[in-house]
Amino acid sequence: MILCISEILTTGQLSRIRTTMDAGSFEDGRNTAGWHARLVKNNEQLQMAGKTANALRTEVEKALTGHPLFQMAARPAKMAPILFSRYRAGMTYGNHVDDPVMGRGPGRLRTDISFTLFLDDPDSYEGGELVTDTTAGEQSYKLPAGAAVVYPSSTLHRVEPVTLGQRRVAIGWIQSTIRDPAHREVLFDLDTARRQLFEREGKTTEFDLLTKSLANLQRFWAEI
Repeated sequence: MILCISEILTTGQLSRIRTTMDAGSFEDGRNTAGWHARLVKNNEQLQMAGKTANALRTEVEKALTGHPLFQMAARPAKMAPILFSRYRAGMTYGNHVDDPVMGRGPGRLRTDISFTLFLDDPDSYEGGELVTDTTAGEQSYKLPAGAAVVYPSSTLHRVEPVTLGQRRVAIGWIQSTIRDPAHREVLFDLDTARRQLFEREGKTTEFDLLTKSLANLQRFWAEI
């Protein structure tokens, strides 16, 4: 399941994040890429040492994890530290798949879900589309500032070359309590249906049965 979620960050948050990034120091994005991804990765990443950068990471993580749709889609158990990337004219990231395991020690996690949170208005730069390779063919994403695309980490994907302006994004990876993406989609659909039913009719017998089924399926499939 690939899901686009709008308005995760407010206008004020976006402005503050962009200003902080512009004042920060960047490093070669290949420093955080696997050995094969380094061959096709050409971007820059914000150096994350220091209180200011950590506060930025915390703010974005809080906005993401506090969003109901994100919770329903990801059902996170662990989240890798968020990275802030910048693509200037001529920069790109060729076809690759994200590393299946990231981190070390207690912070080590299996990457079930990846996300890209767009920080710039799409009209402010040219190119830079996120392209995923799916069974339905290639899908291209260039979302409004503050919106995110969430997709299985097993997906082959790339970032098209930026030809004008700059593309700034926050990216990250999640280990879900529900490992199987098909199971996550079933839970997402059930949760969506019961919430819509509640909005229309309140707490009915049908709502309770859907809630029971949703909870029990999570018990069957959850990995804690």
